[in-house]
Amino acid sequence: MRADDRDGRGEIAKAWAVVRAHLRESAGVRLFDQWLKPIELIEDDTVEAVRLALPSAFMSNWVSNHYADRLLQEFRAQVPSVRTVSIETRSAMPQPATLRAEALPAEVAVLRPVAAAPAPAAVERPPLDARFTFDRFVVDASNRVAFNAARALAEPGVPRFSPLFLHSGTGQGKSHLMHAIGAAYLEAVPGARVILMSAERFMFEFVQALRARDTHSFKARLRSADVLLIDDLQFIAGKDSTQEEFFHTINEVMGAGKRLVISADRCPQDLDGVEARITSRLSCGLVADIKAPDLALRRAVLARKLADLPGVRVPQEVLDLLATRITASIRDLEGALNRVIAYSQLTGDAIDLEFAVATLGQVLRGAERRVTIDEIQKVVSAHFDLKPLELISARRAVVIARPRQIAMYLAKRLTTRSLPEIGRKFGGRDHSTVIHAVRRIEELRDKDRDVDTAVRTLLHTLEG
Repeated sequence: MRADDRDGRGEIAKAWAVVRAHLRESAGVRLFDQWLKPIELIEDDTVEAVRLALPSAFMSNWVSNHYADRLLQEFRAQVPSVRTVSIETRSAMPQPATLRAEALPAEVAVLRPVAAAPAPAAVERPPLDARFTFDRFVVDASNRVAFNAARALAEPGVPRFSPLFLHSGTGQGKSHLMHAIGAAYLEAVPGARVILMSAERFMFEFVQALRARDTHSFKARLRSADVLLIDDLQFIAGKDSTQEEFFHTINEVMGAGKRLVISADRCPQDLDGVEARITSRLSCGLVADIKAPDLALRRAVLARKLADLPGVRVPQEVLDLLATRITASIRDLEGALNRVIAYSQLTGDAIDLEFAVATLGQVLRGAERRVTIDEIQKVVSAHFDLKPLELISARRAVVIARPRQIAMYLAKRLTTRSLPEIGRKFGGRDHSTVIHAVRRIEELRDKDRDVDTAVRTLLHTLEG
């Protein structure tokens, strides 16, 4: 082995220690111990492709869904040469170190490279999740329009409309449909250029291109897409330079008759902090919402999930518990089922109602409360006579910074969202900013009567 290979492996090992420390701090002890602590670094000869492993497919799928982007960003911050981070199942890991990502087993969740492989005329492949296809999407009245629109846009030929704007609350199927569009279009047109990224990734890559003084490549790459899918548009709120580039990008894509799909947590007109010219352009296509799932849909989703797990038996009373108690998010519902099954496999205990309640205690309590960060921001803004946009702005005046800290404190206390998720909802702030805000409000509640009174009043309003 060459000396530089050994140095590279050592660099990755050191980076992994730092990444683990960051994850422990941001995720909290309970979540870290249950899902992230079991991750092991697989030593390999390459520095560009980091491989991580977990003991079960359920755990690897969960970590891939919730932390794939975060892990890639963390490793790149430590070792810029890292291009991919794959999350594998230990029992299903391929033996040859040179096995390509496309050959990994279906149950292994892989984050593909952001940049195309260095080969002549190579076509960039989007990081599509193989589980998110049209035939695996459970349809009912709450999502039928969005589903049919997505299928229509994925058909080859001249698109009937573009852009398609999907909006709903968190975890209700927007991302599933976006992955399904990409997969279906690639199946129909194998040589097509499909690009899927979050708005946060768009902003990150644009800033990187600015720093490298290579915005031309960034622009050319996105504007050459046959299908451009941008998830979670709300994360560019208040980011003026990013919005400027985003506007020109969607103009180019739409002007060329290409397919454009955008998703957000609300309709275009309600996207505070997003320029009117952007929301106007996005409204000229088809806007489709996905409503919160009703009981029948939640039960159908659980049944569909179990159909993919032959040999796994979950009593009907446990399925009824999940369907009736976890009502706001399909993602949370599937995650709860995954957790019950994973814990049963890891402990050897049979799944029954008592086991499910003990395993999902915190999840069920969080589902009962159902306070969202958006609700917290609206209530805090009204209490302090501010505009919601000011809470996510870059302004640091005390009259804005203190309510912002209180809102972050309440988000940490009343929701199950991770610190990075909370930071993103407050204008893309780092998780360390959220930690500082929480600690600061905890200190002030002990010595500042006005702050303590405000927090008590807000808690009463939100927990109502």
